[in-house]
Amino acid sequence: MSFTESTDREILAELGRRLREFRLGMDLTADLLAERAGLSVTTVLNAERGRNPTLETVVKILRILGRLDNLEAFLPAPGISPMDLLRRGTTKRRRRASGSHGTRGAGQDNG
Repeated sequence: MSFTESTDREILAELGRRLREFRLGMDLTADLLAERAGLSVTTVLNAERGRNPTLETVVKILRILGRLDNLEAFLPAPGISPMDLLRRGTTKRRRRASGSHGTRGAGQDNG
């Protein structure tokens, strides 16, 4: 599935499907996963149905499924390119956005 061409709802549904597949692959019931993660069964099932789980819920589920290492690929630590360092003349990381670039997609709901 290409997430770049998908709506937000489609992405959430796919992520939920994958969470469910990992859970079933570990032969865990939703009840047992919920208990181990400190969540309600409803919360686990809603996450698996793509019903907009919180990031905390996803992290708790991934922890129990042994998949936290996948978060690095999901959102790798941003690096500063050598060209950016030269342009800025500093090694400090940005703390604010100027708002003059990268407004594409901001505030859009694709679902």
